[in-house]
This record gives sequence, structure tokens and C-alpha cells, in this order.
Amino acid sequence: MVENARSLNIIASLILVVGMIYILGPLYLTLSTASQSYEFMLRNGLAWYPGDQLLANMASIFTETRIPIQMLNSMVVAFSNAAATCVLSFLSAYAIVYFRIRWAGVVFALILATIMLPLDIRVITTYQVASNIFSPLNAVLDATGLNGLIARIFGTPVQLELSVLNTHFGLVAPLVAHGTGTFLFRQFFLTLPKDLFKAARMDGAGPTRFLFDILLPLSRTSFAALFVLTFLSGWTQYLWPLVGASTPDMQTAVVGLARLVPDSEGQVPDFPMIMAGAVIVSIIPLAMIALLQRYLVQGLVLSEK
Repeated sequence: MVENARSLNIIASLILVVGMIYILGPLYLTLSTASQSYEFMLRNGLAWYPGDQLLANMASIFTETRIPIQMLNSMVVAFSNAAATCVLSFLSAYAIVYFRIRWAGVVFALILATIMLPLDIRVITTYQVASNIFSPLNAVLDATGLNGLIARIFGTPVQLELSVLNTHFGLVAPLVAHGTGTFLFRQFFLTLPKDLFKAARMDGAGPTRFLFDILLPLSRTSFAALFVLTFLSGWTQYLWPLVGASTPDMQTAVVGLARLVPDSEGQVPDFPMIMAGAVIVSIIPLAMIALLQRYLVQGLVLSEK
């Protein structure tokens, strides 16, 4: 008996259409509101049809706000986060899979624990460390009694201080401490033939040459997928850039968009300009997804490798 798939196709098409409306509806409302004037919004509210003020509102973003320099900060943070995460994840997964490390399973479990402890949960302790990156060392010196010994010899204890707040390094470093990339590369390495490393050794390729000449070219799709995911994660980060950067010139574009909403009660926000800013801020991640979509899908679907 041949099943009649026409009804199933109709239901699937309807579900797809509803999903597209659900996703594209807010985007259309954003564009239509961004194309209206502030006075129009005060009279009519959010617009459901486009106007002719989109370019003027975008120009206001570049001339009246700090969004341009904040987008540059977002680019530095997102690109640095993506590059550092890809390199560290690739090397850590390479060491776990291809080297006989006694406690490799324990190390991998600790790396995976970072996935269950995202930055939003440990933001307070991260801020304490970022305000003084030597605070763990100072705590160790105090706990072991070495500071007391140093105070008796030199007359004063050691109290090292160095803050990375309001710096690009301080915004990037906490984002890199995540185990998703290591898990992704480890799973990919496990799909490769187990004798590949031994065959390379027999041909005279050492660990370094095997890493760069064999493993790295095979991992280019995984690299691209992880780069896109971590870039988007760094670009859309809100809580840590809000906490780690206190000046407008060091904040990211997502934080800058939130700052466009006036703090005083009773004042209506300039939603057309805010929506225009959201459109400008979204251009770079949307362009990256459009250009690297093929590598993103291939890198995440292990069965295609």
C-alpha cells in the first residue's frame, strides 16, 4: 500500500510557512519601524508599512551615537574570541586524542564542565579576577603563609595588582574559557581512521608535521563552523561587555544599542533610530552566516566527513 504523502506535504508546507512568518515577522517590523520618523512613531506607534527615513535614521546612528566605534570593539572582541577559541580548542583536542596522557579523561571532563558553567553564571568571580588578575596568586601566597614570611624578611607582604577591565584583552579572555570547541574537534578526530597517525609516523612525519600537514587541512570545515559560532557568540555578548567595560568607547555594539534607550521615565525612546542601529549592527553577522553557511553545516554534521 502506497501512502498518500500529499496531505503530509501540505502540513509540512504550512508549518514551514508559519515558521518563516514567525522568524521574518520581527525582522520586517524592525525594518519598517527603522524607515519611519520619530514624529510618525509618536503619532502612530510602531509602523507596519515602510517609510522613507531609513537612510536618515542610519545616518543619525553614525553621527549622533557611539555605535560605529562600538561596532569596531565588537569586531575586535568577536574576531579575537573566534580565533583564540579555534586555536586553543584544536590544540587541546589534538593532545587529548593523539597523545597518551594518563589523565586525559579527567582533563576532558573538566573542559566539558565549562559548558555547564557559562560566563553569565560566573560573572561575579570573573569580574573579581579581571579587576586584578594577580588576585589568585595573592590568595595562594596568603593561604600558604608565604606572604607572612616575605613580610618578616622584607617588611611588607606581596600584593600584586593589574586590572584588565576596560581593555580588549579583558573582554576577550573570559569568553575563550569554553569547552564547546574542544568537544567539537575531539568528536571529529574520533571519526578519522585510527591508523592515520601511525601511518604518518611510518612516513617520517612527526607530531608537528602531522598536525599542520594532515590534521589541519582535514579540519578546515570544523574550523569554519567553530569560527562562525564563536564569532556570533562574541558579537552578541551583552552581560560581560556591560560589566567589563564602563566607558562608551570600550563597550560593544550590543551594549551601545541598549544605551540608546533613555534612562529618564516618561521619555519615549527613539525607536526608529534604535531599530536602524539594530539593522546596522546585524549586517556583519548576517553577512558572515550567508558567506560561511556551507562550511557551518558541513562542520557540524559529523556524518558528512
